[in-house]
Amino acid sequence: MSNQNDMAERKQTILIVDDFMVNRALLADMLGNEYDIIEAANGVEAVVAMRDLGSRISLILLDIVMPEMDGLEVLAMMNKQGWIKEIPVIMVSSESTSSTIERAYNLGVTDFISRPFDTSIVRRRVTNTLMLYAKQAALAGMVEDEIYQREKSVGMMVSILSQIVEFRNGESGLHVLHVNTLTEMLLKHIASKTDKYGLTPDLISTIKLASSLHDIGKISIPEEVLNKPGRLTDEEFELMKTHSAIGADMLKSLPNFEEEPIIKISHEICRWHHERFDGRGYPDGLKGDEIPISAQVVALADVYDALTSKRVYKDAFPHEKAMEMILNGECGSFDPFLLECLQDIADDIQNELELSSVSTNANMEINAAVAHTMKADALAPSNRTLDLLDYERMKYNFYAQMSNEIQFEYTLDPSIAIVHDYSVNKLGLHETIHNPMQDEQLLSIFGETNLVKLRKSLFDTTIEDPIVQFDLQGTVDGEPRWFHLDARATWEDTKNGKSFLGAIGKLVDIHESRARLSDLERKATQDSLTGLTNHAYARKVISTRMKSNPDDTFVLMVLDMDHFKNANDEYGHLFGDEVLKHLAKTLRASVRDDDIVARVGGDEFLICMELDADPKPLVDRIYSSISGQYGDFPISVSMGVECINGGDMEYDEFFKRADRALYSMKRNGRGGYVYGVDANFGKEEGSVISTIESDEVNSRN
Repeated sequence: MSNQNDMAERKQTILIVDDFMVNRALLADMLGNEYDIIEAANGVEAVVAMRDLGSRISLILLDIVMPEMDGLEVLAMMNKQGWIKEIPVIMVSSESTSSTIERAYNLGVTDFISRPFDTSIVRRRVTNTLMLYAKQAALAGMVEDEIYQREKSVGMMVSILSQIVEFRNGESGLHVLHVNTLTEMLLKHIASKTDKYGLTPDLISTIKLASSLHDIGKISIPEEVLNKPGRLTDEEFELMKTHSAIGADMLKSLPNFEEEPIIKISHEICRWHHERFDGRGYPDGLKGDEIPISAQVVALADVYDALTSKRVYKDAFPHEKAMEMILNGECGSFDPFLLECLQDIADDIQNELELSSVSTNANMEINAAVAHTMKADALAPSNRTLDLLDYERMKYNFYAQMSNEIQFEYTLDPSIAIVHDYSVNKLGLHETIHNPMQDEQLLSIFGETNLVKLRKSLFDTTIEDPIVQFDLQGTVDGEPRWFHLDARATWEDTKNGKSFLGAIGKLVDIHESRARLSDLERKATQDSLTGLTNHAYARKVISTRMKSNPDDTFVLMVLDMDHFKNANDEYGHLFGDEVLKHLAKTLRASVRDDDIVARVGGDEFLICMELDADPKPLVDRIYSSISGQYGDFPISVSMGVECINGGDMEYDEFFKRADRALYSMKRNGRGGYVYGVDANFGKEEGSVISTIESDEVNSRN
C-alpha cells in the first residue's frame, strides 16, 4: 500500500492528560473508535509523550490540576519548546476561575470544556478543533505558489542588486552572495558562544539580508576609479572612501522606511563596514565596540571574499593565505573575538561558499518540492514541514513590514480569520479572530460595509478566476486610512460540486500614496492663491455637464474687478492678493455648492450655474452681493452674462460670448453687468441689467 493510502487510513492521535483514570476513560469512550487514544496520568508523562511523538499527536485534552506538573506548566513547556504551534490543546477541567481560564488562553489553549462532560459537546469541540487545524494546514499548502514566487522574486532582487553594483565594479557577481553566506555563518557562531549581542534568529536573518546593501554607495563612484587596474592615487582613494557614507545617506533618505529595522541595520553596515577595531577606519574613526556588530561582521566577511576572489587589480588568494593575512592584521584591525570565531569556522567556509554559489537557482526548485510535500502532508505535517512554514511566515512578516502589508487567512467553516504577527502589532488585532463578521475590533477598523463586500466578492469568484482586488477606506487610531486589498479565494472541487473553503490575502497600506495623488490632483485643479477651481479644470467640468445635460439652461457669468490695478499700486501686491482672496470667498458664498466658481486669471473670475427658471433674479442677487469694500478699498466688478442650452454650442464659444459681453460692459463705463446677444429673454448685446446702485433695469448705453 502506498504512503498516501497509509496517510488516508491513519487515524488521528489524541493525547488525554488527567491524573484521574476515570476521567481519561470517560473521555476515551466519548471519542469512540474514530481516533487513536493515548493517555498520560500527569504533566511529566504528557511532556515525554510530546517529546517522543511530536506532531504525530493531533490534539491534546489537558487537565489543569495535576500532581508533579499541572496543566499550566505543561502549556508553558509547550510554548518553550514550540510544540504549541503544532499541537492544539483543549483544556478539560472543573477549574473555572476567570484568571485561570485567561492564563490558559494566553498560553495558547484553543478551547475549554468544563466538567461534568457532555458527550455531544466533547465530540463537537474535538471535531471543530481538528477541522480548524486541518484547514489551516491545507491553507498553508495552498500558499506555496505565492511563497515560491516571493522567494524567487527576492532571489532575483538580490541577484539584480549584486549585478548592478558588481558589474560596475568588475566583480564576479558572487560577492554579495558570499558576503551573505559568511555573515550568516559568523553570526550564528557568535550567537552560540555569547549572548552579548542579542543575536536572535530574526536579527541574524535581518543582518544577513542587510549585508547585501553594504557596497550600494559604489554606484556613485566613477567606473574608471572602480575598475582601475593599478594602485589608486591619493585623490582616487579619497573618492573611493566616500562610497560608505554615500550608501548610508541613500538609505537614510528613503521615505517611509527610515525607521524600519532592516533600513537601520543596512544604514549602519553601509556607513561603518570600513571602520576598524583600532579606530583607524573610515568615515567616522569608530573604534572597538563603538562599531555595531553587524558592521564588524560584514567587514570581516567582505575582506575575506575580496582576498579570495579575483579583482581587476589582483589575483585571488587561496583560503589559507587569506586567513593568514587577516589574522596577521595585514587587512586591517578586527575584534580578536571575531577573529577567534573566524578560525572556529575556517574549515567550513569554502564548502559553504561553494554550496551557496551552486544552489542559488536550485534552491527555487527545492522550495517548490518542499511546498509539494507540504500539500501532501497537510493533515499530518512533520516537524520539518512546520519549521519551513514558520520560516516562510517569518519572511512574510519581514516583507510585510517593508511594504506595509496586512496579511490574513480566512476559513468559512469554522468562520475564523488568522492575522499575521505584523498585522497584530500594527492594528492591535487578535491573531485568531472567531466570527470575523461580528468582531468589534475588526469592524471598527475596516467597517461592516467593506467586510460584507469582501465576503460577497470572495463568494462571487470561481476556481478559474479566484482573485479579488479593490481599494477600501478603514480607520486606524481614529484616523481614516486607505488600503488596497488583494485576496485569493480557495475552492474545493468535489463530487457534489464546488465549495468555497476560505481565502488568503493581504491589505497594502496605500494611504500616503493616495494622499499624495489627491494632493497632486487638488493642485492640478485648484488656483493656488484663492483656492477656487482653476479655469482649465472648470472648463473640463462645465463641458462635461453641458454634454450630459443638453436640454438644461446654463448661465455663465464672467467678471473682473474695476480698477484693481489701484489696489496693487496704492497698497502693494500683498494687499492685492488679499483683495482677490476676499472676492473669491464672497463669490463662493453667493452660490450653491454644486455651482462652479473659478479664477480665470489675474482679477478675472467666472461662475457657471444650471437653472430651470429665468436667471435674471439670481444673477442680479449674485451681482449685488459682490459690491462692498475690503478695508479702504472699494470693490466693484464688471460682469458679462451668457445663457444657453447645454447642447447649443461648445464651451469655448460659450465662454467667448460671456467674455465679449464683459468687455462690452467695460467699454460702457464699468460697474454693472450685461447680457450677451444670445440671452434667452431678448436683450440686445450691451443692455445693462443692473448697477451697484439699483436693482431696477437701467440702461447705461
